[in-house]
Amino acid sequence: MPVSKEFAVLLEDRPGTLGRMCRALAERGVNIVAFQSAPSEGKGLVRFVADNPATARKALDNEGLSHKETDVAQAKLQHRSGELARLASRLGEADINIDYVYCGVDPGTKTPLLIFGVTDVGLAAAILDRTAAAA
Repeated sequence: MPVSKEFAVLLEDRPGTLGRMCRALAERGVNIVAFQSAPSEGKGLVRFVADNPATARKALDNEGLSHKETDVAQAKLQHRSGELARLASRLGEADINIDYVYCGVDPGTKTPLLIFGVTDVGLAAAILDRTAAAA
């Protein structure tokens, strides 16, 4: 499975801020393929993976939105019971801690995607790839 670029943005916790950010991305033709938002330190922490990281970066910069870019492991998931357990177990067996995980949809196949925030992204991506191939 590929390693993807994730953007993390801390937004003010007030109406309209998420819409403004998403509109800026959409106006530049950026598609968000996976997304997570949660409160953090009185703000909204938004994490997302986009289909065009370079354009997403420009859009965030043009809006004056401070962001952090991180590599994450991406896995396509079969839609059946136990798949998350299987993937998470394989990472645990390799002593890889999962810091966070969230979902999206592969734009080409409409297959569910899982985005794993882990410390060893390269190893996690290789394990997830092998695990998916063995499904």
